Amino acid sequence: MTMVAMMPMQVSIRRQTASGRVALALFVLAVIGLAAMPWWARTGTIRMVLELCCYIAVAQMWNLLAGYAGLVSVGQQAFMGAAGYALFVLAQTFGINPFLAVFLSLLVPLVLAVPCYLLLHRLDGPYFAIGTWVVAEVFRLVASNLSWVNAGAGMSLSVMKDYSAFQRNIAMSLFCALLVLVSIGGSYWFLRSRFGLALIAMRDNPVAAASQGVNVRRLRFLIYVAAAVGCGLVGAVYFMAQLRINPPSAFDPMWSNLAIFIVMVGGIASIEGVLIGTLIYFIADRWFGEYGASYFVVLGVMTVLVALYARTGIWGMISKRWDAPWFPIRRHLVLERDKP
Repeated sequence: MTMVAMMPMQVSIRRQTASGRVALALFVLAVIGLAAMPWWARTGTIRMVLELCCYIAVAQMWNLLAGYAGLVSVGQQAFMGAAGYALFVLAQTFGINPFLAVFLSLLVPLVLAVPCYLLLHRLDGPYFAIGTWVVAEVFRLVASNLSWVNAGAGMSLSVMKDYSAFQRNIAMSLFCALLVLVSIGGSYWFLRSRFGLALIAMRDNPVAAASQGVNVRRLRFLIYVAAAVGCGLVGAVYFMAQLRINPPSAFDPMWSNLAIFIVMVGGIASIEGVLIGTLIYFIADRWFGEYGASYFVVLGVMTVLVALYARTGIWGMISKRWDAPWFPIRRHLVLERDKP
């Protein structure tokens, strides 16, 4: 026993798993399939998949905010609407290529997120959430009274008629792939980096993380700005596909509601949970959306039940039974004995 204990050991860190390798391969194939949709899918299917990708991206942005940074926001639609309006102004008013304007419009949520966070960061818990909703309502009221965005009547993206249906399908498919790649792939890459390690430590215990040198304030600020830009990308792409924007749709609080439902039901602080929750919401919306108010009541009751009895969501229950993460971010210490 003494000789075994004294044998030299090699220490290594394992970060990937068999399930993770399979999921990564499927993720790459999914991104390629999304980009190639014009050659295998109809226009209606592409629009439906685009909506699904928007749900995934918005939910993942909210997941980063609430699940990791501890910032519960109910006003991310503010940045979606701001970027959407910026796209319409750049393309329709100034004549900029609408596909290029999608990326230029991201400067608006990037700039707006800084003063918004400086205004809200002193608030905590429910006060922060209420503050984000107030900011979104202010954005809606401003857009409703600005004549150069046609006030409450909204704007139409008539410049899109200069492009054929096939060209628009190609653009929408590439944007679908970009949304998934940035929201899921980007989050996975970030969480596996040293900044992600600091973010996970902050999620578990902000005070302890700060005592170990993590700049909690700066990290929360960066996550808030990144989530604002991510939601802005969703807004620009979504309203480009809709060809129409007005204040009620641009700043619709339903976007925050569906993000909360997706993350809470699927599993907070997990990429897998976002994907599971999005599929549940998307299927439920397609099958039961026609029932109106009663349908939303059922979704709300489901969210409350999960929050009370399964706080880690569906993915949390799955991972307790089977340790097979699709997007592994944990580090496993592996000890190997050297051969004599």
